[in-house]
Amino acid sequence: MQTHILGYPRIGSRRELKRACESYWNEKITLKELVLAAKEIREHNWKLQKDAGIDLVPSNDFSYYDQVLDMALTVNAIPDRYHDVILKEGKTELDLYFAMARGFQQNDLDITAMEMTKWFDTNYHYIVPEFTKDQQFKLFSTKIIDEFKEAKSIGITTKPVILGPVSFLLLGKEKEEGFNRLELIDNLLPVYFELFSQLSEQEAQWIQVDEPFLALDIDAHTQEIYKKVYAEISKKFPKLKILLATYFEGLKGNTELAVSLPVTALHVDLVRAPEQLSEVLDKIPDNLTLSLGLVDGRNIWKNNFIASLEQIKKAIEAIGQERVMIATSCSLLHSPCDLSLETKEDTLTPIIKSWLAFAKQKVTEVVTLSKLSGEDKADVIEALQANTQAQESKLTSALIHNTAVKDRVNNIKESDTHRDHEFAARKATQQSVLNLPLYPTTTIGSFPQTKEVRSWRAKFKKGELSEKEYNDLLAEETAQSIEWQEKIGLDVLVHGEFERNDMVEYFGEKLNGFVFTQNGWVQSYGSRCVKPPIIYGDVSRPEAMTVKWSTYAQSLTDKLVKGMLTGPVTILQWSFVRNDQSRSATCNQIALAIRDEVVDLEEAGIKVIQIDEPAIREGLPLRKSDWQAYLEWAVRAFRIAASGVSDATQIHTHMCYSEFNDIIESIAAMDADVITIECSRSQMELLDAFVQFNYPNDIGPGVYDIHSPRVPSRLEMEELLEKAKAVLPEDQLWVNPDCGLKTRGWEETRKALVEMVSAAKSMRESVETGV
Repeated sequence: MQTHILGYPRIGSRRELKRACESYWNEKITLKELVLAAKEIREHNWKLQKDAGIDLVPSNDFSYYDQVLDMALTVNAIPDRYHDVILKEGKTELDLYFAMARGFQQNDLDITAMEMTKWFDTNYHYIVPEFTKDQQFKLFSTKIIDEFKEAKSIGITTKPVILGPVSFLLLGKEKEEGFNRLELIDNLLPVYFELFSQLSEQEAQWIQVDEPFLALDIDAHTQEIYKKVYAEISKKFPKLKILLATYFEGLKGNTELAVSLPVTALHVDLVRAPEQLSEVLDKIPDNLTLSLGLVDGRNIWKNNFIASLEQIKKAIEAIGQERVMIATSCSLLHSPCDLSLETKEDTLTPIIKSWLAFAKQKVTEVVTLSKLSGEDKADVIEALQANTQAQESKLTSALIHNTAVKDRVNNIKESDTHRDHEFAARKATQQSVLNLPLYPTTTIGSFPQTKEVRSWRAKFKKGELSEKEYNDLLAEETAQSIEWQEKIGLDVLVHGEFERNDMVEYFGEKLNGFVFTQNGWVQSYGSRCVKPPIIYGDVSRPEAMTVKWSTYAQSLTDKLVKGMLTGPVTILQWSFVRNDQSRSATCNQIALAIRDEVVDLEEAGIKVIQIDEPAIREGLPLRKSDWQAYLEWAVRAFRIAASGVSDATQIHTHMCYSEFNDIIESIAAMDADVITIECSRSQMELLDAFVQFNYPNDIGPGVYDIHSPRVPSRLEMEELLEKAKAVLPEDQLWVNPDCGLKTRGWEETRKALVEMVSAAKSMRESVETGV
């Protein structure tokens, strides 16, 4: 049985790629140095997998920023506005690529970045391709071929990973009316043919073509396009072995379609949808190999060898050992790199560590499963025994269960899930207390975490700063941010979150049931990496988590200061979650912990409290038939967290990079007094859902994109506010950035927020003057 990985983390085990890219953007290293750093990461990954015994090592799973953007560059899906980056500025292909991802503001060029959104139901963000009617494609970037040749030069014949043509089009967006992007398939296919031809000339034997949309609800027309596309590929390249990869869900209604496509092998995700194995085996033709996605690419728990071996046995009995492949469920992009780097027992205890596997260890698990399923088992019997012991330890450990927490969840009452009165009554009460102007201004929460701030945290953790010294530095930084916000005229201030490492990790460190890593980084977007906490047991809050810094900031000003919290669904989604109980049960435990914090903030005099839920949409199941159950428990968890306060306390929530149209009723059901959303990259398109639904509560449509370093002008933000004003009542609108400002620099932040406040004041003046 052949073994393979769908993709390996590209950030480097110690985030080498992040540092290299950011150094290049800041002109601290040369292009040559950046390229060398990337090459070292690729070669390390290839050799690691080859040495572990993987048969089909992937290439083109590396990316400087995003794999969808890579494909857009490959097929020349480059929006016209970026051509001047090369023509006028004489930049390289890689500079053009980064401009598409991050925007470009230099000399007389001011070009906005491409839109970004979530990759299916993960916390990874991809760059959204832009398509126009009758768009033509050509082979522009040869990255796929170049990396195959690079691996071959060190003696490894890889399996190139290519985003499939149908999924590539479906992941994009039409930028003009009157056509469907799937109409471009005939224009696009010749580029894929050229890629396959060149790879064949380089003696590639296997190509992994990712078509994740086969695991989603697709209509009959899309199904026909799949049939046509893969029939043409098979006709042109009869000897090329195509491994068609699906993941994140089961094939369900697309099973017959998927098994009928003329490819060599079909990959299915048996972690997310183990039940699909029986149906696939019932329908699989005699000439199709089946790749079993058994090792979880999205969570950090050890594979249960006994359970996986049962599935492998079932497949072998049905179609024979020679037609079975063993693999990860999806790309390991979503996993941390290497558990062996976790050396601090006070951070990650040995018992819990024994239950875990990161990407490097998952590679070994794939190979071990293959050996255990074959005749050569002798050298892996001990691995099976150790795995069985780890599973039994986790199942019976007293670390996991807390009866008091379980009882509290079981005793949640209906009255715990809603505010005292409807929004209209609350708004009147809040306005009399808060006395806010039209177009009130605020930020989403965090301010830039400078090198100095990060160095203080590092020194504090190393014992080089005392707790008092550390807190004094944070207090000074907080005071300066409050003073500056007052100076520029913001209406609702924030304390800046300088004490926080990450919006989820910070809370996890203060909650029972969580454990942490030193180097468990995963990519969120571009160079942005996060280190998700691990929820291993029942969750509770032993003491207040944010009251100290919120009340300190409020003591420095007469203006309102928001309390800043992360919501229960987002904490759940952005953590590695225990797999021994339902996600809804874990979410309710977190919701009660956040509720306790909200009540404490109100009692401490904080009148505005934000409970961020950017992951509500992300957590939505990929199949619509599963939506309602999820939305019911997710919305209920938010309301549990938010409903312990009086009408006079204003509850905000924040969501970014989400399509709201199909879940707008559930967003309204959350009943936050104010929702702030990403809107600038989409030019306020996301407001359409709120308008059509007649959303009753207040909305802050983000007026500038914080994921790009460019600084928008006042007029640019006014234009966006005018678009919002044209479809929503003025007394419903807030003015704010798209997201938190933690990753930005102070220079651009100061300039942008001054422009934002100026835009809000201009909008108020237009109301007063009637102009």
